[in-house]
This record gives sequence, C-alpha cells and structure tokens, in this order.
Amino acid sequence: MPAGRRSHYCVFCSVTVTTYNLVATSTFGLESVVADELKLLGYTGLKVENGKVSFQGDAHAIARCNIWLRTADRVLIRMAEFAATDFGQLFDRTLAIPWEELIPENGRMHVVGKSVRSTLFSVPDCQSIVKKAVVEAMKRKHRRSWFDESGPTYKIEVALLKDHVTLTVDTSGAGLHKRGYRKAAGEAPIKETLAAGLVLLSRWKPSRILADLFCGSGTIAVEAALIGRNMAPGLNRQFAAERWPHLPEKVWADVRDEARRVSSRDPLAIRASDVDPAVLGTARKNARDAGVSDCITFREVAMEKFTAREKFGCIVCNPPYGERTGETTQVEKLCKNLGHMFTRLDGWSMFVLSAYPHFEKFFGRQADRKRKLYNGTIQCYLYQYFGPIPPKTH
Repeated sequence: MPAGRRSHYCVFCSVTVTTYNLVATSTFGLESVVADELKLLGYTGLKVENGKVSFQGDAHAIARCNIWLRTADRVLIRMAEFAATDFGQLFDRTLAIPWEELIPENGRMHVVGKSVRSTLFSVPDCQSIVKKAVVEAMKRKHRRSWFDESGPTYKIEVALLKDHVTLTVDTSGAGLHKRGYRKAAGEAPIKETLAAGLVLLSRWKPSRILADLFCGSGTIAVEAALIGRNMAPGLNRQFAAERWPHLPEKVWADVRDEARRVSSRDPLAIRASDVDPAVLGTARKNARDAGVSDCITFREVAMEKFTAREKFGCIVCNPPYGERTGETTQVEKLCKNLGHMFTRLDGWSMFVLSAYPHFEKFFGRQADRKRKLYNGTIQCYLYQYFGPIPPKTH
C-alpha cells in the first residue's frame, strides 16, 4: 500500500476499506476554521499546521470534504514525507512508494513542485525526477515502457522545505473556492473560501440579520446564505477524484444526495449594498446562480446611509484598502464614516477585513480582537467588534 493509504477488511460490510492520510490546505489564518469544519463533519485526530490540517479518512471522507468544506483550498492525499538532499535520494524514496496501486495504467501523471530553503532548489529538476520515479513504479505492475496517460489526472506535488520532501496527490482539481456560481466578478473580488471564513469567524446566526455594506459581486452575502441554509458549497461542481476508478461513483452520489436532504429553505435576512449599480447586477446574478437570491436583499446605497431598526445584527464587510497612490485620504474618510455609522446601530456587531494599517485610528475605536488573514497575497487584519449576544428565544 502507498504511504498515503492503508486498507482493512470490514467484517460487517464484507468490503475492504482504504484509509488515506488526508490534508486540507487553507490560506494562512484560516487553519483553525478548517479544523472546526472537519470536527463538525465528524473527523478526529486533527493536526493543525501553517496552511494545512492533516487527518485520516476513507473514500467517503474525500467526497464529503471536497463537497462540504467552505474554507479549505484543496483536499490532498499525503503519499510520503522524507528527507532528501540529492536527486538520488529523491528518486529512490519516490520510487519506493507503490504509486501503481493508486494510479491506473492510463492515468495522467502531472507533477508540480515548489522548493523553499532546500538543497534541491531547482523545481523543474525535482518535478522531472519525481515523474521519472512514478513512471518506473508504474512499470513494476504493468510491464510496459510507455504510458499514453489518456485517462484521469493525478496531480502530484513535490514540496521541499528545508530539505524535507512531502509528496501529495490533489483530489480537488480546481480550487475549492470555485463553487460554480460566480461566473462574473467585480473588481478585486474576495475569494469564496475567505468570504465563508469571515462569516464563520463572526458570531452570526441565521436568526439574525447579516449585512455587507461593500458587497461588490456579492460573495460574502452568498456565502452567508449558503451557511445559513446549510447548503454544501461544492454540491454543483466536479472534482478530480471523481474520475478516479478506485473511488466509486456511488460514494459521490451518496454524499450529494445527503447534502440535498439536509439543506433548508428557511428564510434569512441578509442585506447587501454597494454604490455601484453595475456590480450589484453581477451580485444579483451570482445569488441567483447559487440558488439563494430569495434571502438576500440588494440595495444601491452608500455605506454611511445604512440604517436598521432591528437589534443584534452583524456586519461583515471587505471595504476598499486604498492600495493605489493617492487613495489614502479616501480610505481614511471611509474608515471614519464607517465608525460613525456603527455608533448609530443598537447592539450590532461588526467584522471588517482591511489591509489599511491605521484602520482602528480612523474608525475611532480599538477592535475587541484582531486576526491576521491574507486576501490573496495581501496581508490584512479582521477587525472584530463584538456587540451583545442576543437573548435566547424559547
């Protein structure tokens, strides 16, 4: 068996169950959110590290995690880890992994790589060595010297960090942020995975109002609606591992059927506003494509004019950062107006993602808590202002 998997025979169901060493990758700062999601899905023995959460699971777990995880970037199978300081070591230790038990005879073996502070610093050379070793492993079983690679893709990553090699196979294909509903996006859109993370980090519950005052293409509002209705974010897309012959189609079908059964159509109060009518049109279309347009109210209105009679609402937003030269004054004014508007809301909470380093100064109040996050390559902070917790209703 490959280092990334092991099998045991189940006497109750009379089948062999394969357990994989899995890795859910994430953007920096969201690792604990991914871990919480995995715990809710029932997985234990989690190992949380920078940019990833490791755990074990079977084929059902691969399908569930791809379809259900809201804040993870990808789900990988970790095949092996070892030290290597020369190409001979890299080749021999890669060859020792029985890749032929994972990859079929016609499988496309696509190797990518990265190297950080390692003796083997040439990524193209590392990729070439790993590909050669994997092909040699395939020859052990299939007794042939050439493979047409016309079948499903097995994307293998060789990652080197300080001479430590990790070999993984990607089960997701396109990144998990590609839900399928956002075919159109506004300028500098926030990724769906990060938007879901912001909502999950807030104390918002579906019984409360949620508002995004700079909604752009509507990603935060749509992700909140998917969360509020318990709709699986990956339900309507495909994944690389669905084409793998050793992962039964029935597993994926069963997970999707379960996801449809547990979703709800409960009413939600989500408000999304922006001053740009063009991006609001895009946001409305994205909400329709996601199947949640009935629970989001879109309005063309400036942030400073936002009002609400209801108490205990929650604002989650990603205002402009002012990265272009000459925009600092505009951003400072925006922060001031945002702070003034917030003081008028009775019992509300606010969660603002911003890369502007002086946000708190111009907002007029220190955050109750700050969390470092990355919007793409931009370092940001999530400024968290906690309002009172709504009283329990019986």
